Order: sequence, then structure tokens, then C-alpha cells
Amino acid sequence: MKLKMNYKLATKCLYSDKEGTSCDKSGAISFPIYQSATFAHPGVGNSTGYDYSRLQNPTREHLEDIVCSLESGYDALAFSSGMAAISALMEIFSPGDHIISGNDLYGGSIRLFDNINHKNQITFDYIDTGNDDIESYITPSTKAIYVETPTNPMMNVTDIVKVAAIAKKHNLLFIVDNTFLSPYFQNPLVLGADIVIHSGTKFLGGHNDTLAGFLVVNSAELSEKLRFIIKTIGSGLAPFDSWLILRGIKTLSIRMERQQKNAIKIVAWLQTNEKVKNVYYPGLPDHPGYEISKKQSRGFGSMLTFEVETSDLALKILSSVQLIHFAESLGGVETLITYPMTQTHADLSQEKREETGITPTILRLSVGIEDIDDLIYDLSQAF
Repeated sequence: MKLKMNYKLATKCLYSDKEGTSCDKSGAISFPIYQSATFAHPGVGNSTGYDYSRLQNPTREHLEDIVCSLESGYDALAFSSGMAAISALMEIFSPGDHIISGNDLYGGSIRLFDNINHKNQITFDYIDTGNDDIESYITPSTKAIYVETPTNPMMNVTDIVKVAAIAKKHNLLFIVDNTFLSPYFQNPLVLGADIVIHSGTKFLGGHNDTLAGFLVVNSAELSEKLRFIIKTIGSGLAPFDSWLILRGIKTLSIRMERQQKNAIKIVAWLQTNEKVKNVYYPGLPDHPGYEISKKQSRGFGSMLTFEVETSDLALKILSSVQLIHFAESLGGVETLITYPMTQTHADLSQEKREETGITPTILRLSVGIEDIDDLIYDLSQAF
């Protein structure tokens, strides 16, 4: 008889701590890709536990078990992209509902809120959730508080425990996008959040080769609501993509440690560069969120943003990097540099960008696993 183990995070990246998840009896080390749209029934009223892959598929289920384990959740649901996950989540709200949201979010989230969800008569207040008085924005229609921490791209930090207490006091859902730190460095559910969001495309996948999204919840009630939504709208992650994310998660712990180590060295180099005006990284002792980050996270991650002297210099760097890729996305093994003005936050008005500090001199860096000397040399020659 096998004993159930209480695995550490690095081990959970390889094995779900849920017993009986494998459908395969061959002894295969790599979990199989069940590339099947439908499943046969032994008879009327009898089922193997799987009916149709829109509802559930063994490969997706195994992936969900691992992500749920990593976040210490009740249930996890895997979607075809991060935006598909957020879109499905918004379906638990009704016309007239109000959501308090962070004002420094991924531009795609704001685009969804301001267009699709606004059309469906859901309203939003965008505030600085790390500093503003959240309770002053709560109304009888408020149903949730939605934050990213650290934020994209300005790396602002919100105190998860503090906001969780406010949400609980007012009977609100507390939603945290945990993409930037991944479950390896931060677990919002443990700190009091109700729902955690991940763009699985990023650190969980880690190889810039597929799209995925996740919702991890802390209760049976939320699980039931979202399971109904995912089977109804049909945005579940496909078997092969589920397998790619499974493969990526196996090296999550190693990648996160190496990427963070590289990021810390790049931050130090940027601070010595006279052409760099500001560096935004929660691991800097003078960062406003440094103490909170130390309290609620196990690491500072590998995302950083920096501001250069002029917009011309920013454009020169983007066109001059050779090893580093000028591209959207983040969290992969390759280092990527992004220009939020024209990429991740292009759909925001100039006024909204300026409110959060996104100017033509701002660059975002997702640090990969390359040799640090090569990365710094490339940045140096690009400057």
C-alpha cells in the first residue's frame, strides 16, 4: 500500500499529490496525451469518468491536479489561454455588479473589462490597491476585488493579507492574478484570496510554445460554478497543450530560481548605468513593496521594468538587442524585452498609461535562463 506524501513544492511540480490521478497502466513516466474528443461508455448509466473532452480529459485533469496542488487550492481549471480564463471568471458576475480593480494590470485584462464586461453592464473602479483606501470604493453593488501583485508592468505590490481581510469583512470575492511570481514563489489562496489566476503561457509553460490559462479556487461552490461555465462555453485546454504545460511545470522550480538569479544581477547592472533613470523590481530594498514582498512571497521573481533617459534611447535598445528578443509575453526560458506603449498596453488611452507611469521611456524585461554574462553584454551593446 502506497502512503500519501506531503510533497514540497519542487516535487509537486512533477507529481500531483492527489492519489489515483493516472489513467495509464503501462508505467509511462510521461503522462499520456489522451488525444480523444469522446469516450466510450460500458453501458447505459455507466461511465469511465470521462464523456467528452470539452467537459474533461484525463491529460487536462492531471494538469489541473498539479496546478491545484501547487496553489494549495480546492480545484483548478485549465483554459485555452489566460484571457479565456479571465473571460470565464467574469461570467460568475451579473449586470449591475461592481468590481474594484487594480489600475496597473495587463492591458488585455483592462481591454476585456472596459469593452466586453462593460457591455454586459459590469462596472469597474480602477485604483491603486497597494495604497488607496479600498473600503471607500465599496458600494452595495460591489462583488469582488481584483488585483495583480506584482503588477504589469510597473511592479507595484499589494498586501494580499490586508486586502483579503477587507474582502472577507464585506463578503466580497478576492481575486489575485499570480502570473508574475507563479505558485513557486507566491500562493495567494494561502494568504486569504478566493480565486487565483495564471496565464499558463508564461512561467508555468516556460518555453514560449503554447497558450494556457488557469483559475484556482478555494471552495466547492466556486468550483461548481466555474465547472458549469467551462463546459458550457467550451474554453477548456486541449490535451496536447495540457501535456506541453505539464512538461513545462516539471522544471518550474529550477527555472524560477535561475531566472531570479539572473534578474537580480541585471537589476544591479542597470542601477550602475547612468542612462537608466529608474529600476522597478520588488527585490530592491528601496522598492515601496519590498517588505510586503518579503512577508508574502518566497522570492521576487524575474520580471523587472526600467526607465531610460529618452524615448529615442528606448527605441534604440529595442532595435539593437541581439541575444534578447524584442517580443511580447514573458516567463519563458528566453529573455524578452517588451515596449508596453505599443505592445502589452497599446489599447489603453494615453491618459490611463500616464496615470500608472507607462511612458515612451519604459521598458519591461522578462529575464530568462541564458548565461548572465551574455545577457549583460547584449544590454551593454544595445545601450
